[in-house]
Amino acid sequence: MKFYAHSLEGEPPEKWHDLEEHLRQVAELAACFAAEFSAAEWAYLAGLWHDLGKYAAEFQQYIRDANDAHLEGKPGRVDHSTAGALHAMARFDKPGLILAYLLAGHHAGLPDWQSARSPQSSLQHRLVQAELLQKVVTAVPEAILSYPRPSDKGKNGTDLSRSLWLRMLFSCLVDADFLDTEAFMDPERAELRDGYPTLLDLAPLFENYMTVKTSNAPDTPVNRIRSEVLSACRAKATEAPGLYTLTVPTGGGKTLSSFAFALSHSLAHQKRRIIYVIPYTSIIEQTAEQFREIFGDAVLEHHSNLDVADQNRETARSRLACENWDAPLIVTTSVQFFESLFASRTSRCRKLHNIANSVVILDEAQLLPADFLKPVLAVIRELQMNYGVTFVLSTATQPALRPRRSMDFDFSGLPDLREIIPVSLNLHERLRRTEVEVVDKLDNPFGWDELAARLSEHESVLCIVNRRDDARTLWEKMPQGSFHLSALMCGAHRSVRIEEIKASLKDGSTTRVVSTQLVEAGVDFDFPVVYRALAGLDSVAQAAGRCNREGRLTAGQVYVFQPESRIPVGHLRQAAEIGRQLLVAEENDLLAPERFEQFFKTLYWIKGDGLDKQEIMALLANDKELRISFRTAAEKFRLIDETASASVVVRYGEGSKLIELLRRQEPERWLLRRLQRFVVNLPRSIHGRLAAEGAIEEIRPGIFIQAQGNLYDEQRGLCVDRSMIYAPDDLIS
Repeated sequence: MKFYAHSLEGEPPEKWHDLEEHLRQVAELAACFAAEFSAAEWAYLAGLWHDLGKYAAEFQQYIRDANDAHLEGKPGRVDHSTAGALHAMARFDKPGLILAYLLAGHHAGLPDWQSARSPQSSLQHRLVQAELLQKVVTAVPEAILSYPRPSDKGKNGTDLSRSLWLRMLFSCLVDADFLDTEAFMDPERAELRDGYPTLLDLAPLFENYMTVKTSNAPDTPVNRIRSEVLSACRAKATEAPGLYTLTVPTGGGKTLSSFAFALSHSLAHQKRRIIYVIPYTSIIEQTAEQFREIFGDAVLEHHSNLDVADQNRETARSRLACENWDAPLIVTTSVQFFESLFASRTSRCRKLHNIANSVVILDEAQLLPADFLKPVLAVIRELQMNYGVTFVLSTATQPALRPRRSMDFDFSGLPDLREIIPVSLNLHERLRRTEVEVVDKLDNPFGWDELAARLSEHESVLCIVNRRDDARTLWEKMPQGSFHLSALMCGAHRSVRIEEIKASLKDGSTTRVVSTQLVEAGVDFDFPVVYRALAGLDSVAQAAGRCNREGRLTAGQVYVFQPESRIPVGHLRQAAEIGRQLLVAEENDLLAPERFEQFFKTLYWIKGDGLDKQEIMALLANDKELRISFRTAAEKFRLIDETASASVVVRYGEGSKLIELLRRQEPERWLLRRLQRFVVNLPRSIHGRLAAEGAIEEIRPGIFIQAQGNLYDEQRGLCVDRSMIYAPDDLIS
């Protein structure tokens, strides 16, 4: 009997995908991927056994039935994943669990060993279904069944070493399976994947760009310092792979200098790709655009806010490369990067093996999520130790990540961090362009009316507050023509507003801006005066980075004030209280580097066990019996708490047209991606109220759109207080 892995619709069986050929091709491809971290034998065996269940007569009948055009409806699916897991256990006993996780999960995702909530999906439950192996064992070629146990062993390292090793093997298997299936089923699509240049190909483009940029730059003190930073990064790049910090004050040219380090380091140590990780989608676009100016379509931009209508930013080839990150330069978000490293689903895990042997730049490293800091640092350390990844933690306000142990605090942190910038450059003092004044020692709240009056005295001023409603309240008290910027505006709206503000500053026009903290990371504003509501010391420093950024003034002025409203509970309030203690101290330089060390040490000590709020480390611990909770950990590792908020698509600009498209047709991928630019997130309580009042409408399962016309304002963004207050057009039937 001939056995097949896949059928081709309308084609006779002799043209179908031969099963043994598929197993061996996947095995070889998975082994090639896993060779990057010395696990080729395990990956080969995973590929060889992943579809043993397809030797079952039921499966062969299934694909024949599914291929018959006359059938009404598709036949029920056949479990073809469990047989390989059962065979691995039968052959190797407990070590077979390594393969059992991979094989059982290669379609549905890595399972938990046990699951009280969904016991039938657990690996333990699936391994008692012995009949699934019995159905195939006599049909599988003996050379496949009797393949010997691999000799190479799992990694030893951090508390996550076994779970990450398994997830990396899983990545190799599922990517190989997808690619081999695609090559057979859709060869034209498979051919689109080819054509990306190597980092060696990109190096001359970067050198040419930097030569032109530096030669055209005016000879100013700031530009001379940027040149020194660039030279320091290039000089350090030849050192051994590992964990690096890049501490450069805002405006010192971190983006291009960090990339110069990464590119030179990659060429010196044969790294395969550079991954640039950015905390916010609100700033990722400008970084990707800068790289695209240098490297063209070699840049892979992967995040949820990507405008798929822009052919420069997404092509057919880049869409495919987003599946497995098979490109030389990737620009992505912290959410995409870290949630993938703790994921269980095949689609998110597929890219992981391509992180191995790369350089990862973590931009704005002070924003590493405190609630998940322990598992995040553990996975960084594990990737560096066992997968050839060099990390660069880039920021103006370096967090205190070195290990610390005391009677009441055990913080593994990141040992062996190496700073790229030599102390002799004295960057903090030379790039110090602001003076910080703490208003009234933070003893008394600064009322919104009084604050608005103070801001109005300046022709050009930025005020940053902690809450979206604070930004609106204050902006409404400002003179006409002032700018408002907050996350109550959708991404497309914020991008337009940021460009308007930049143009106003460039023209020398009156530019008064009230914003939330979304401007504090990567938005290149340059104001002579900045006001900042009390916050963590890192946020105050980031706000100061929007003041006198280019050093045109002797000193810009930063005012820190106690806001009229309460600071939101949780991390923001904890950080603000520590910031208060440090800001009211009698110090000549409130933003000196050593004060950030003190700030983060105190913050991490106060949070204690809260640095692993969801107990991810326990779920993925190095259990001797390999009892690992992959799926539960993936569900809990969410950098953005989706249970606390819900989204609504608003009628801003093209958003109205896209909403009407969504009404008329199925929510295809391209449409959903474009709609992301027009989304505003709301607390679930407010979201639920607006839905009950009819101000927003669920037009597809889980997709809510703005139903009431006047709910979105060109200046304020989404105005939830306008619900039930209708514009005249809303009343016309």
